[in-house]
Formats: sequence, structure tokens, C-alpha cells
Amino acid sequence: MEDNINFRSFKEGDYERCVKWWKWWWKRTGMPPAKRCFLPSDKRCFVIEKNGVPVACYFLYLSKDPYIVGYTTYLVSNPKYKEKDRKDLITLLVDKVTEEAEKIGLFALWTVSGDKFLSKIHKDLNWMMIHEDHLFIKFLSKNFTGSNQVSTKDLIRLQNEGNIE
Repeated sequence: MEDNINFRSFKEGDYERCVKWWKWWWKRTGMPPAKRCFLPSDKRCFVIEKNGVPVACYFLYLSKDPYIVGYTTYLVSNPKYKEKDRKDLITLLVDKVTEEAEKIGLFALWTVSGDKFLSKIHKDLNWMMIHEDHLFIKFLSKNFTGSNQVSTKDLIRLQNEGNIE
């Protein structure tokens, strides 16, 4: 049987599924699941599935118009999915959400992750760890063109000089 990997946005029942997963993962912290009103619209809530089984979800927030920067957060995975390809599917989800951000025309994505597993995934996908508190940023260089072309090195230099926040 050939595996069918599907990347899609939210559909009915996905939020409720995420609530169950968050409750399972966050039970040690006592943190409640994210409220639906705090999540982006369904078209910016993404799911990766294998053979119809949801494996993980990830959420993309956009800055106000014009869309320049996005924020990804609340990545949550199916605690019952124990297959060997779990990490690969979560990596694919992060990569696909990055592609969606590029299609929108964002110049950068950022996320915060204190989880070693997710931190490694972001590093492996060439996200830069800004400092020890697990802040990651990904410059979407496909969207820098012409006279606006800026290197990652230049952006870090500008940030260090206090010219950008």
C-alpha cells in the first residue's frame, strides 16, 4: 500500500481534535488548550495527514496588511501516532507552512519553541535561533527582489545596530 500524505487547511472537527491533543500534551503544565477565537482563520490552520490519519497541526498568523511577517505557533501532534515517520511528517508540516508563507509574500516567519524536538526540526529547516530562549526566525529570501534584496547577514547587522526591531 502506498502512503497518502496530505497537507491541508482546517475542516470541521479539526479544532476539537487539537483540543484533545493539547490536553494530552499540556496536562503536566496545567495550561488550557488554545481558545478557537485566538487561532487564525481555518485557511491559516494547517494539518498533515497520513492515510487519512491526522498527525499534527500548525498555525500561521499574519501581520496586518501589507503582510510582511508571520508567526507560527501551537504546533501540536497526535499523541497516538507512533509510526517511525512521525518526525518526518512534522518536519514536512513545518516546511509546507513555510511554503504557504512564501506564497503569501511574507518576508520572514518567526516562532518560539522551548521543545528540543521542535527546535531541532526548525534548525534542520534552516531557521536561525536568535538567542538561548528558543526564538527562531526564517527569512523567506524568495520574496526579496530587486533593490529590496537583503541578505540574512544584513538583517542581523541592522537588528544588532538597533535599526530594526
